[in-house]
Amino acid sequence: MRGWPWAVAVVVAVALLAGLGAAIGRIGPPGAVAVPPPRLDEAATAPPGRAAVVLAGGCFWGVQAVYEHVRGVVSATAGYAGGSAATADYEDVSTGTTGHAESVRVVYDPRRITLGRLLQIFFSVVQDPTQRNRQGPDVGRQYRSVIFYRSPEQRRIAAAYIRQLTAARVFRRPIVTEVAALSGFYPAEAYHQDYAARHPDDPYIQINDLPKLANLRRAWPRFYRSAPAAHSARQ
Repeated sequence: MRGWPWAVAVVVAVALLAGLGAAIGRIGPPGAVAVPPPRLDEAATAPPGRAAVVLAGGCFWGVQAVYEHVRGVVSATAGYAGGSAATADYEDVSTGTTGHAESVRVVYDPRRITLGRLLQIFFSVVQDPTQRNRQGPDVGRQYRSVIFYRSPEQRRIAAAYIRQLTAARVFRRPIVTEVAALSGFYPAEAYHQDYAARHPDDPYIQINDLPKLANLRRAWPRFYRSAPAAHSARQ
């Protein structure tokens, strides 16, 4: 959809969102979902340094925009994960056949925010974890929900949190978020980086992503910051 002429893209977006809204009673993304904090998390007294996790939850424009506004996040970079380096480009990934998901590498300071808190934001405002191979108007395996772990500890925390949310019946439908080992992360093309910040008047951003930022600000005032972090290509 994002590669089509603007006139066609806007018409199709409105039609898709109208149909989706009629089906579920709303237009655009939902409000923040109240999710409990994870019972299993990183130690609160983490050593100085940086940690990173790669998250996929639909179009990477919105995922990046949310985490750039989270206190404790050092950088958020849009990219591709789940496939090979040979197919880590937008045109190939958009076919939905490469194994890649549009993803965001979130680098954070573990002294200021934990992985568990990042995942709580992921499940509450970033995406709908019950949508399989899609998020809102974007359909395809490249838009699936995935937590790409970088260590056994990250895998344990992510898997335990999904079990916790499932047992608590936080969502009406089953959680389909995958927990997968990170085999590689490939930054997306420069024009995708900070897209929401650079194109706030884009109809897609206004309908799908700005409400996520509003939900972050309302649901997580302690962790919301107005000045976004840079993506890592600038560091």
